[in-house]
Amino acid sequence: MSDSIQIVPRRSEERGHADHGWLKTFHTFSFAMYQQSGHDHYGCLRVINEDRVAAHNGFGTHSHREFEIFSYVVEGELEHKDSMGNTEILSRGHVQLTSAGTGISHSEKAHGTKPVHFLQIWSIPSTPRLTPNYFTRFFSDEEKTDKWVRVVAPVSAEGVKKDLRDGKGSDGNGDGPAPVQSPLTLYASIVGEGKKVTQEMTGTKGYFHVIMTSGYNEDKAQGGTVKISGSGGEVMLREGDGAYLQVKPGSEFVVENVGDRKAEILLFDLA
Repeated sequence: MSDSIQIVPRRSEERGHADHGWLKTFHTFSFAMYQQSGHDHYGCLRVINEDRVAAHNGFGTHSHREFEIFSYVVEGELEHKDSMGNTEILSRGHVQLTSAGTGISHSEKAHGTKPVHFLQIWSIPSTPRLTPNYFTRFFSDEEKTDKWVRVVAPVSAEGVKKDLRDGKGSDGNGDGPAPVQSPLTLYASIVGEGKKVTQEMTGTKGYFHVIMTSGYNEDKAQGGTVKISGSGGEVMLREGDGAYLQVKPGSEFVVENVGDRKAEILLFDLA
């Protein structure tokens, strides 16, 4: 990677975090009781919460407006119910997107006898007062191994199904990325030891995150280690760490796994 990508690390221990017993959570951006100047949002990206919810617990029915809300399930099963009539059990590999628009209510709970680990991500839509909608996609570990997979993309992007259903319910496990109403593309990958993945960036900003697959640690990142490079030199990131990216469009973003175990990673390309 050349000088065309500048990197500002966001270390895991710098994030907001809380242990409520039933919920162990990390906040990349200001959220709930955690408020941190300079970390309110990044482009259209407003929330990245890495949550672990205990079995038989979860977020009761509550309402949202004017956000694109998507869940990336890492482990366990997530039970989703909403005011549009959608009820679904989501497992590892599922990406679920709720376009809240003019307003929806939903609940998110751990299904079954095991906890669920998932990332809840919010973005700001380009157009206000949209009709609420819901989509589910599934991406296997095999699809993501040692390559990037586009799991969320703008409705205007090439290859994105535009079959919005005007709030009439889920389109099921459709093909391709979930259609988001924000200038945001989300890529996911599982990178093996000694492997590299490369992605050409199209926006002027990006955000990179290493998922905490090895467990919860409120003090510091642990687990897998990856290396990214830019005009500020090489940066090592461990599980839970992230990085703000300032990008010259067309630049190649390269991630190398330099640790002793596989690393599951997310890359946001932001217009």
